[in-house]
Amino acid sequence: MDYRVLLDDAMETARRSPERGRVADYIPALAQADPTAFGMAIATVDGEVFGAGDWQHPFSIQSVSKLFTLALALAEGGDGLWAGVGREPSGNPFNSLVQLETEQGIPRNPFINAGALIVTDRLLKLTGDAVGAVRGFLQAESGNPEVGVDDSVASSEARHGHRNAAMAHFMASYGNLRNPVDSVLAHYYAHCAITASCRDLALAGLFLARHGIRADGSRLLSRSEAKRINAVLLTCGTYDAAGEFAYRVGLPGKSGVGGGILAVLPGRGTVCVWSPGLDAAGNSVLGVAALDALTTATGWSVF
Repeated sequence: MDYRVLLDDAMETARRSPERGRVADYIPALAQADPTAFGMAIATVDGEVFGAGDWQHPFSIQSVSKLFTLALALAEGGDGLWAGVGREPSGNPFNSLVQLETEQGIPRNPFINAGALIVTDRLLKLTGDAVGAVRGFLQAESGNPEVGVDDSVASSEARHGHRNAAMAHFMASYGNLRNPVDSVLAHYYAHCAITASCRDLALAGLFLARHGIRADGSRLLSRSEAKRINAVLLTCGTYDAAGEFAYRVGLPGKSGVGGGILAVLPGRGTVCVWSPGLDAAGNSVLGVAALDALTTATGWSVF
């Protein structure tokens, strides 16, 4: 396949959509994103990478970071993580507090904000530096030492993160945090504020396409653990629109309100797309449309 042609065609198809979405503005630093930006990259399991549009432009990865915190926490601490966080779709917005009280401070899955706070807490306990672990992993797998934290975005999130703080304190009241709330929040905001490009994320996500094998050939996760992360990505990775994403795209994927989506085709490679305009669920409008067009044209799917 000519991957560059496939990417160009998918992006052109997406651009014909009348919808563009809205840039996230509840975090003021993200409201400055260029709404016309659009990039896409494919990385193969052999480490080749192809791109189109703004595929090498760094952006705030936001919740895409949550798949890496989950993988690293599982690699460091094993399945004990699942005692504090579930694996079921939430059916509610990613920053909802609704289910926490009825479910005694245990979030539904690791990709909503409450669940990601638990995973960040466990990774912090295991490594002593959750954001450093995520940043180092992304740098190593992408081969880009420039991947780092945008402090202005992290600060903006912290200043406006009242709901995240409420969730963290609520879960702490049930004994479901191991570290001080302020430390957990600081590491959470920082790893969400990492900046990387479609190229970087596509390469960094290849360990899931390689069934747990890193770029250097070492094993991060067992084949079973990689399979399970992909399963949770499929059912929970795009907030409460995961069913629609599975219907349209047919791949495990993780989105972020910075406009990025990283999708995995086990055994073949990864696809990352970025466009800051979001739908009501917090997923990139053009990103989902481009992935839909790509998988429709190629037949790539886990189904």
